[in-house]
Amino acid sequence: MSEVFEGYERQYCEQSANLSRQCTAASALDGEQKKQKLSDIKAGLDDADTLIQKMDLEARSLQPSVKAALLAKLREYKTDLSNLKSEVKRVTSASVNLTARDDLLESGRADTLAASNDQKGRLLMSTERLNQSSDRIKESRKTMLETEDLGEFILRDLHQQRESLLHAHKTIHGVDDNISKSKKILSAMSRRMSRNKWIVSSLMTALVLAILIILYFKLTH
Repeated sequence: MSEVFEGYERQYCEQSANLSRQCTAASALDGEQKKQKLSDIKAGLDDADTLIQKMDLEARSLQPSVKAALLAKLREYKTDLSNLKSEVKRVTSASVNLTARDDLLESGRADTLAASNDQKGRLLMSTERLNQSSDRIKESRKTMLETEDLGEFILRDLHQQRESLLHAHKTIHGVDDNISKSKKILSAMSRRMSRNKWIVSSLMTALVLAILIILYFKLTH
């Protein structure tokens, strides 16, 4: 359900209920007061017609699965608006035919009573639709808050995972440093061992030469 459509729908229901009350009030007026009231009602009808057009454009811009249900609901509102316009015409016509007022007074009272009952029915229907729209808006807000909470939980979890990865990276970096130091120590030890082998070999060679020289001198003398 589109929140934009629901906003227009709520405004229309309020406007329809207000126009119904104004029509009932206009039926009981006469003279300049009635003319002013009818002028206000006609302006309200223009606003209601504008809201119908906005709802129509919004509904047609949505996905087919949602659009069909909204257009069906929109047809009900168009019928309701048509009934309101008919009621305004009836009240306006009654205002123009002032010369026949006395003859039609009794009939007019009956019509007013019937119209009032019809307007009360529309008012109740509009109020019910307004309550339904409010419930849907509350449910949408609840869903939105739940989605925000889930998003915050996911962000916190991702942050914790990032901290864990950074800690693991630091640990691996420390291990790499220790390995590098160990390699350096082993390389130094290897060089020392090679140097010591060379020294031992030199000493053994010198010792052998010394023994050979001593033997030579002993054998020749």
